[in-house]
Amino acid sequence: MITIAKDQPIRVACTGAGYFSRFHYDAWRRLDGVEPVGAMARTLEHAAATGLPAFNDLAQMIVTAKPDMLDIITPPETHLEFLRVAIDHGLKLVICQKPFCRNLEEAREAVALARENGMTVVVHENFRFQPWYRLIRDEIAAGSIGRLHQITFRLRTGDGQGANAYLDRQPYFQTMPRFLVHETAVHWIDTFRFLAGDPSWVFADLRKMNPVIAGEDAGHILFAHDNGVRTLFDGNRHLDHAAEIHRTTLGECLVEGTEGVLTLAGDGSVTHRAFGDVNGKAVLAARNWQGFAGDCVYALQKHVVDAVRHGAAIENDAESYLRVIEIEEAVYRSAQCGQVLEV
Repeated sequence: MITIAKDQPIRVACTGAGYFSRFHYDAWRRLDGVEPVGAMARTLEHAAATGLPAFNDLAQMIVTAKPDMLDIITPPETHLEFLRVAIDHGLKLVICQKPFCRNLEEAREAVALARENGMTVVVHENFRFQPWYRLIRDEIAAGSIGRLHQITFRLRTGDGQGANAYLDRQPYFQTMPRFLVHETAVHWIDTFRFLAGDPSWVFADLRKMNPVIAGEDAGHILFAHDNGVRTLFDGNRHLDHAAEIHRTTLGECLVEGTEGVLTLAGDGSVTHRAFGDVNGKAVLAARNWQGFAGDCVYALQKHVVDAVRHGAAIENDAESYLRVIEIEEAVYRSAQCGQVLEV
C-alpha cells in the first residue's frame, strides 16, 4: 500500500472513457483529498471529454501526470497489459474494473506479478458496497432475521429483448461469448460471499434467450454455504421488475431467516418482516442516490482512499478476488455438464 503525506492529495489517473467511466470520474471529483490528474483513452478526443489532461498512451500518462494510483476502467483484454505498464513505471496501487482480466489464467498471472512487485490491486467489484447490501449484512449479523436460511436474488433488467438489445449503452454485450454470468451474475457471486460466506458447491442452468447475442442471458445458479444456507441467483435480462429505474438494484432480493425476512425492492428500499407477521417495517428508505446504484462507485473508491489514509483493511484485493473467478468457472462447468460441482 502507498503512503501519502496528510497534507498531500492522492493523485489518481484513469484509463477509459466509455459509458461506465463517467461514474468513476464523478466519484473521484467528489472525494476529499483526491486529485484526478489524467485520463487515457484510445483517442485524445475521448480522453479530453472527461475534462482531465488527455492521453492516448498509458506510459506517457504515468510519466507526465505522475499519479499515485491508477484506476483501470477499460475492458478485460487491457487489464494484464496495463498492470504490466503500471509495474514498469513503479506504481504500487491500482484499482481494476471487473470482469478482472479475460480469464482465470490471466487473473492469476496478474496477481502473481502484483505480488512480486509489491503492488496492491483492488478489483472494482462495487455491488457489495451498495448501501442495501451493507445494511443487510449488518441486519444478519445483528440477528434481526434469526438464523439465515437462504438468499434469493431475481435479476430482471428488462433490457435484453430484440435485435437492438444493449446497443444504446454497452453494445459489446452482444458479442460476449460468456455474458450473463461473466458480466452480470459475477456481482452476486461476490455479494453472496459477502453475505453468506464462500459456497461449497454449485448447480447452474444457463440459457440463451435472444438469438442475436453470443452468450447466455438467462439462468439459475444455486449455491450451498455453511450451516445449510442456500443462495439462488435467478436471472433473466428479458424480464423486468417493479421499478422506475431498473438499474438501481437490477432486480429484487429476499433474505430469509428463522425469525424474519429482509426484502430489497427495485427502488433500493429494504423492509423487515418478522416471522408470523403480515406487515413489514422499513429499515432503509428509497432515495435519489447520486452516482450509480446507491453511489456504490463512490463508496468503493472512498474505501480505497480510507485504506491509504488510515490503514483500513482492503476488501476485494485481487488475490482474494481470484476466488470469485474460480466460482464463476465452476458455474459454467456445472451448466455445461448439468451436475452439482464442488467449488
